[in-house]
Amino acid sequence: MNVVVLTGAGISAESGVPTFRDADGLWEGHRIEDVATPEAYDVKPSMVQKFYDDRRAALAQVAPNPAHEALARLEDVLGEDLLLVTQNIDDLHERGGSRRVVHMHGELLSALCRSCNRRTPWADGLSDFPPCPRCGVNELRPDVVWFGEVPYEMDRIQRALMSTDVFVSIGTSGAVYPAAGFVQLARACGAQTLELNLVPSEGSSFFAEARHGRASDLVPLWVDEMLERTTL
Repeated sequence: MNVVVLTGAGISAESGVPTFRDADGLWEGHRIEDVATPEAYDVKPSMVQKFYDDRRAALAQVAPNPAHEALARLEDVLGEDLLLVTQNIDDLHERGGSRRVVHMHGELLSALCRSCNRRTPWADGLSDFPPCPRCGVNELRPDVVWFGEVPYEMDRIQRALMSTDVFVSIGTSGAVYPAAGFVQLARACGAQTLELNLVPSEGSSFFAEARHGRASDLVPLWVDEMLERTTL
């Protein structure tokens, strides 16, 4: 049985990670256009670097919750038959025990060189514009997919969605594409579809089944169901 899981901000919110945007449209007090576009970086690179430096430092203050840990339990059993795709740029899935994680929107703990286009694991700040360890040019930026940029590993994700038996979306808004369209592709290819979300997402009607509540409650219960199915 092949399973694709998509996670969004809701799964990490319970760990204390701020969601992508507040009800007023701001992201941690900033307009999205000011911190999440290539154009914003070109105009105010120091401000953008500091924004992500602060977020990177804040990761040390949060920890995985039972939802992250439950998905790692599922991976332990399914192995390569599970693909975990996350829209989140934190490392809570990895710290929760997951090893096969696709960060389609990039990672806070990574830097991208605008000169050589190489990605490098990065835990320190970027506000002092350090040189790229690959090419030596001072063009490192956050390795985060901004608006107007193409998410990572889309070909791999689409292939998995077209061949999966089960597609589950956890803690997503259903508003940000291309991830919001994953359920329609998976369902068109015959997959069972399930939404696990605090409240109905904007795309909730596309799922064959939806369960609403805290991810830390719903995900472990669903994983237990899946593990029981694999042993029958």
